[in-house]
Amino acid sequence: MKAALFHGSGRPLEVTDVPDPVPGPGAVLVRVAGCGLCHTDLHYLDHGVKTFKTPPLILGHEAAGTVAQLGEGVTGCAVGDRVLIPAVLSCGRCGDCRRGRENLCAELAMLGNNLDGAFAELVAVPARELVPLPASLPLEQACIIADAVSTPYHAVRRRARVRPGETVAVLGCGGVGLNLVQCATLAGGRVIAIDLSDERLRIARVLGAVETINPVGVERLDKRVRQITDGGVDVAFEAIGSPRTVEAAFSLLRRGGRLCVVGYSQEPATISAARLMYHELEVVGSLGCGGGEYPEIVALVVAGRLRLDPILSGTLPLAEINDGFDRLRRTEGVRWVVTP
Repeated sequence: MKAALFHGSGRPLEVTDVPDPVPGPGAVLVRVAGCGLCHTDLHYLDHGVKTFKTPPLILGHEAAGTVAQLGEGVTGCAVGDRVLIPAVLSCGRCGDCRRGRENLCAELAMLGNNLDGAFAELVAVPARELVPLPASLPLEQACIIADAVSTPYHAVRRRARVRPGETVAVLGCGGVGLNLVQCATLAGGRVIAIDLSDERLRIARVLGAVETINPVGVERLDKRVRQITDGGVDVAFEAIGSPRTVEAAFSLLRRGGRLCVVGYSQEPATISAARLMYHELEVVGSLGCGGGEYPEIVALVVAGRLRLDPILSGTLPLAEINDGFDRLRRTEGVRWVVTP
């Protein structure tokens, strides 16, 4: 099969022929219809973030497709089934899995990190992880539910616990940030979207933001937000992965507010312990999505309450995957999808 191999940071992916994966007991082979290009992949490609599996490795963790082959003992699905593959795979047995927190599994494995991912024609995954997809959802669009939609949904509903009428700030309007905007709007929040791109702020309006701010045009971001909200926001989401933006998001909170960090950074951020204590603030992290949340999300997409089309910028053949990542680096579009 054709696959895009990662050989290390600072090098382009190599599109080449590799052996077809073989599904072991309890696993299936999925023919990939679409896999999203994510900024997490750029952490590996550009920023020296190490993958758990030593390269060469097939990246890609945001995939949908059809079941092509069943491994030994697989029941409950059939060849030809249309499926979504969660970005993070769990064991289903540990304490966190049994408590419904599969994203914190003791044996957590991420496609395109711990094991070969879906920038390929075929990928092998445990059958128990598959999420059925209805015929009404095009697979090359539905694939972004695996991360770009599910990660924000989990952050809004489970971690930040956005409630109707609360004011919400979203710092960073990439694929994850724009879906934080629409998930927080769906939860009843009044959302302020913050980004350096006026085009992404326009999309944020489409997805429900009631206010948008480009920091380039304001003297002090925290002062502007306090003017709009009469004192600060109830919830701030950081969706970039930078110590500076974590600190900026913390500065936007009103008394009793909550900061939810969704972006990834290896660097430490500094916040005021005095303000944290004196204003009874909360700081929480959010990682991926629990397996039990995916059916909720798919149902909301089918019902039209969560939209995919404003996020999707277009599709590319696997042979043009490096061009797709160049577009991501230039902030052209929001979510590009390769169609192996």
